[in-house]
Amino acid sequence: MNRLLHSALAAVRGRRRAIALLLALPPLAALTWLALRQVGTTAALLTAAAAVLTLLLWQWQDLRRIQPRWLVRALDAADPRCEDSAALLLAAADTLPPLARLQRERLLARLAQQLPELRPAWPRAAIAASLALSGVLLLLSLWSPEKTTVPAPGAAAETAQSGPLRLLAQRLDITPPRYTGLGASQQDGLDARVPQGSLLRWQLRFSAPPRAVRLRFHDGRTLALQPAGDSWSGETKLDNAALYRIETDADGALAEDRRHRLDTIADQAPQIRVEAPDKTLSLREAGQDAWDFDFRASDDYGLGEAVLDITRAQGSGENIEVQQQSLRLRGEGTARERRYRHRIDLAALNLAAGDELIVRLDVSDKREPQPQQSRSASYILRLPPPQADQGVGVEGLVRKTLPAYFRSQRQIIIDTEALIAEKPKLSAEAFVDKSDELGVQQKILRLRYGQFLGEEFESGGGHGPKPAAKKESGDKEAGEEHEDHAAEAPGHDDHAAAPAKRFGDAGNVLAEFGHTHDHAEAATLLDPDTKRILRVALEAMWQAELQLRSGAPAAALPHEYKALEQIKLVQQASRIYLARVGLELPPVDETRRLSGERKDVRNSENAANVATVPEPQLDAFWQALERNEAPDWAGFDSWLGKRDPNAPGTLDLAAAADSWRRDPACTRCRDELRGRLWPLLPRAAAATAGRRSGGAAGKAYLQALQAAEAPP
Repeated sequence: MNRLLHSALAAVRGRRRAIALLLALPPLAALTWLALRQVGTTAALLTAAAAVLTLLLWQWQDLRRIQPRWLVRALDAADPRCEDSAALLLAAADTLPPLARLQRERLLARLAQQLPELRPAWPRAAIAASLALSGVLLLLSLWSPEKTTVPAPGAAAETAQSGPLRLLAQRLDITPPRYTGLGASQQDGLDARVPQGSLLRWQLRFSAPPRAVRLRFHDGRTLALQPAGDSWSGETKLDNAALYRIETDADGALAEDRRHRLDTIADQAPQIRVEAPDKTLSLREAGQDAWDFDFRASDDYGLGEAVLDITRAQGSGENIEVQQQSLRLRGEGTARERRYRHRIDLAALNLAAGDELIVRLDVSDKREPQPQQSRSASYILRLPPPQADQGVGVEGLVRKTLPAYFRSQRQIIIDTEALIAEKPKLSAEAFVDKSDELGVQQKILRLRYGQFLGEEFESGGGHGPKPAAKKESGDKEAGEEHEDHAAEAPGHDDHAAAPAKRFGDAGNVLAEFGHTHDHAEAATLLDPDTKRILRVALEAMWQAELQLRSGAPAAALPHEYKALEQIKLVQQASRIYLARVGLELPPVDETRRLSGERKDVRNSENAANVATVPEPQLDAFWQALERNEAPDWAGFDSWLGKRDPNAPGTLDLAAAADSWRRDPACTRCRDELRGRLWPLLPRAAAATAGRRSGGAAGKAYLQALQAAEAPP
C-alpha cells in the first residue's frame, strides 16, 4: 500500500482513539471514585478493571473496521477526483493492465497534491455530555446514604429500643426462573414486581426480638419466618400476584402495619409475524418451481425450537392421500427475536393438478416445566384442477363437487378386507358379529346416497333374529339388528313391521300415521345420467349389505368394489344442479281474523321470566355498601378467591377491601371500594315496558273475555 494511504489511515485511527478516550475516560474515572467512596477499595479496583477492559474491547471493535478497504471506499465517497477507482491504490502496479496502471498513477498524483479530510469531526455535544455525567458521579460520591443491610448477628441488641416494635432492616432477595436468563437481585423494599415463578426470600430485623414472625397474604395463606441470629428469614415461590402484611408475636405491636404488594410478570407466548407469503391461499402460477417463506418470531425471554409443518394432500373424492412432514428451522438473530426463512422445492414434490400444499409454523419458548407454543395461520398453495365444461341455458345453480361425506365406501372395503384376513383368529360368532356391523355401516352409507335419488327414508326394524353384536355409538340405525329389505320390492311393504309405541316419540308417531315419500328437491339434485350411475351403485350396496349381514364378507367384496367404481364416476360428473327456490311463508288463516279467538295465544303474564343474578355474593356485598351496612366479608372473600389474582384490577380491589375492613369509618376507603366494584357488577337484563291497562273500559273488556272463556 502506498505511503500516502498509510499516513491517511493512521490519522483516522488516531482521531478515533482520541474521541473514544475523551468520551469514556472521564465518566469511568468518576465511577471508580464513586465506588471507592461508597463501597470500598475492592469494589473500586474491580470497577476500574472492568472499565479498562470495556474501553479496550470498544477500541478493538471500532478499529477493526478501519482497514485499507474502508479507506478506499471513504476516498471514493469523499473525493470525486478518485472517479470510483481508489481500489487501484491497493494493487501492485506491475500486476495491473496498462489502462488501470495509468489510472492509478493519475490518482496518486491528485492525492499527493491534496488529500481529502477523512478524520471524523470532534463530537462536541457528546464530549460535553460525558463531562456532565462525570460531574454528576463526583457529586454522588460526596453523599453517604444510611445503609439498611442486615447487620451481623449480635448487633440487634445494640439497636433495641423501648416502645413499639420497629422494623430496623429489611431485604428481599429475588431469584427469577432459570429459563428467563435473568440474574438474581436484591432490594431493600418489600414491594416488588417479579417474573412469574420467581423464588422470593425475606430477611427482616426488628428493634426487639419477637417470639414469632409470619407473612399473611390476602388470600389467607401464611408464611412463617425462621430466626437466623438477630434476623428472621423465609422464602416462597411466587406464582400469582399477592398482597401481604408482616405479623409478629411480641409484647408490643408493630409500629408500621403496612400492606405490601407483589406483582407478577407473566411469561408471554411467542409472537409470530409472517412476511411472506402475503396471503393464506395462493394458486400456483405457471412456471413456479419454489414457494418461499419468511417468518419472524419474538419472545419476552427466549425462543425455543421452530418447526415447519408441511402437509401435502393429493387426489380427489375417495382417493385423498395426505402426507405430513416436519422440518426444524434454524433462524438467524438473537435469542429473543429470530428470522426464519425456508424455500419449498415444488418441482421435487411432483405436484399434480388438484393437489394442495398446507404449511404452518410452530414456535415454542423456553418456559419450564411446560413451554408455550404459538402457531401461525395455515398457508395453502393450491394447484387448480382442470376446468370442467360449463353449459349454458341451465336454470338453477351449479355445483362442481358432491358433499364431503361421499367418501366412505373405500373405508368399508378396507374394513372388509381386514375382517377377511382376521377370520382365522376369530370365533364364528365374533366373525358374524363384525360382518353384521359392517353391514350396518354399508346400510347407513346407502341411505345417505339414496337421499340424492329421492328415495324414502327407512326407520323400521329388521325381520331377522337379533345378533349380540355391539353397535357403534352415534349410529342412529345401530339398534336395528337386520335391514328391512322389503323396500326393494314395489309398494310400501316397509309398513309391515312398526316399532313399539312410546308416548312423545315423534318417530313412532310418523311411522304409525304417516309415510315419508320421495323428496322432490332431492330427486332433482342430479342430472339423469348421474342418477343412473348412482342407482347402479346403490344396487351394488344392496348386494354388499345383504352378504355382510349374512356373515359372508368375501362374497360382499366384489359388490363393494363395484359400488366404489360407480361412486367415482358420480364424483367425476360434470355438474350437479341445485334448484333455485325462494322464500315461501305459510298462508294466513283467514278464518281467525277479527273473530276474537284466543286459542293457542300465550298468557302475557307468563311471558317474562325472573332474571337471576349471576354472582349473588357480589350483588349482596354491593347492596350492603349502598345501605352502609356491615357486609358479608366471608362471602366476599369466597368470591374474590375465585378470581384470577393476576387479572387486572384484582389486587387493587383486594387492597381497597382490606383498607375499609381495617377502618370501617374511612369514607374515602369505602368510596374507593365502591369504585373498584362498579365495573365488575353484572349488567341489568334488558326489559320491556309494561302495556297500559286501558283504564276502566279496558279492564271491563278483559273481564268480559275471561268470563266468556270460563267453562260453564
